[in-house]
Amino acid sequence: MIKFENVGKVYPNGFEGLKDINLEIEQGEFVAIIGLSGAGKSTLIRTINRMHDVTSGKLTVDGVDVMSLSGKTLRRFRRKIGMIFQSFNLITRTTVIKNVLTAFVPDMPWYRSAFGIYTKEEKIKALECLDKVGILDKAFVRADQLSGGQQQRVALARTLAQNPQIILADEPVAALDPVTANQVMGDFKRINEDMNITILINIHHIDLALKYANRVIGIREGKIVFDGPAKGTEWDKVLDSIYVGKVDREGNIQEEG
Repeated sequence: MIKFENVGKVYPNGFEGLKDINLEIEQGEFVAIIGLSGAGKSTLIRTINRMHDVTSGKLTVDGVDVMSLSGKTLRRFRRKIGMIFQSFNLITRTTVIKNVLTAFVPDMPWYRSAFGIYTKEEKIKALECLDKVGILDKAFVRADQLSGGQQQRVALARTLAQNPQIILADEPVAALDPVTANQVMGDFKRINEDMNITILINIHHIDLALKYANRVIGIREGKIVFDGPAKGTEWDKVLDSIYVGKVDREGNIQEEG
């Protein structure tokens, strides 16, 4: 489904974000990507939907060379890939269901998008997506009246409304308390299993990565230094190679700054 072949990414200032990445991710996998801040985690997932261009090598998604796309073909390609951020990117002054309905706007005629006219089928789909993440009862509540965890679930429901084949999540639980973070990760896990959607999550919480993901990729200084199953791995040695001795006995990352 997703294939990196000797992929590199160099930023305009000369910084190497990715170095010779070789990686294959199959449809339906749940992959956690871990590493220190600045290691290349966000860069890796953002090349998949062309938020970042690769500067060397080849990246294909479902057999399509990502760097060959432009214009309408790139926009259609991105519709198959949902993106969730640490900030929820919601329209806070409107209702939850209207936030989810915005997922349909790119495919709507201009007059419907201009006046916010949605079909019965689109509204039913939005409600179904809210039900899948457990907040159907909040459909007609303003988004700014929800907790952080509930807002992240709205963002996830909006992504589901796209019918994505892949979901990319960039630190989706970083701003949430431990209980809520577990709930949101549980939502990702259930969606992955029930809908066979490929999920890639950048995450700093090692315990959550090992609890919910099937596969873990460790990145250090733009290179993959570990790629293996979440279960059955000797994590003490692996984490030391990923974080270079910056993980304490409780599994907390000791980053500078």
